[in-house]
Amino acid sequence: MTTLFVSDLHLDPARPDITRLFAAFLDDEARGANALYILGDLFESWVGDDDPTEAGGIVADRLQALSAAGVPVFFMHGNRDFLLGDDYAGRAGMQLLPDPSVVELYGRRVLLTHGDLLCTDDVEYQAIRVQTRNPAWQAQMLAQPLAARLAFAAQARAASQARQGEMKSAGTMETITDVAPATVDAFFAEHDVDTMIHGHTHRPAIHELAGGHRRIVLGDWYEQGSVLRADPDGRFGLSALR
Repeated sequence: MTTLFVSDLHLDPARPDITRLFAAFLDDEARGANALYILGDLFESWVGDDDPTEAGGIVADRLQALSAAGVPVFFMHGNRDFLLGDDYAGRAGMQLLPDPSVVELYGRRVLLTHGDLLCTDDVEYQAIRVQTRNPAWQAQMLAQPLAARLAFAAQARAASQARQGEMKSAGTMETITDVAPATVDAFFAEHDVDTMIHGHTHRPAIHELAGGHRRIVLGDWYEQGSVLRADPDGRFGLSALR
């Protein structure tokens, strides 16, 4: 049996085929896993646990069935679904994890994080992250009518896409939006681990670093699936699903 890790599914009504792919994964391979970890950005956007998207209902039902079958499901917030709360987590049978978290994986301490905390060269984004993770800001946002929250999410997505376009034009996209090596080193030292798993950057790879450190980056699900499998013997395998 293996432990499975996914992130950056960005489930969205515009891409129902990806929702179906994830549902099939939950009904099939995930049923034989020791556990499933979802490290953020499960949805393209999430405006609160009353979010009306069909994908939310489909995924909640499948995850609840997986949990009821005896496979623990853990969820860590990303930069798109930070408003996902206890109500939806309970409906989906998920256990919420703080970001970052250190877990015991087959006798090894492993650091899990969504990954945006590592991108400290993106100063503008980090300022936005501090604001949107503020409990007072979140309470104020969730108190607004659903229509207002949906409009805010659409505006935020448009602003993000415009900013990415500007960075691509300036040739800074690849460096600013990737992890900062010094921050990665600091995370390894602070949490006293040799293995780190994260998503967010959409650059799937297993990096063998100095000092025996390993940084594993999960892939996104925009055009295919991406799954990390961790075996009890300490091996990690990262592969695409179609």
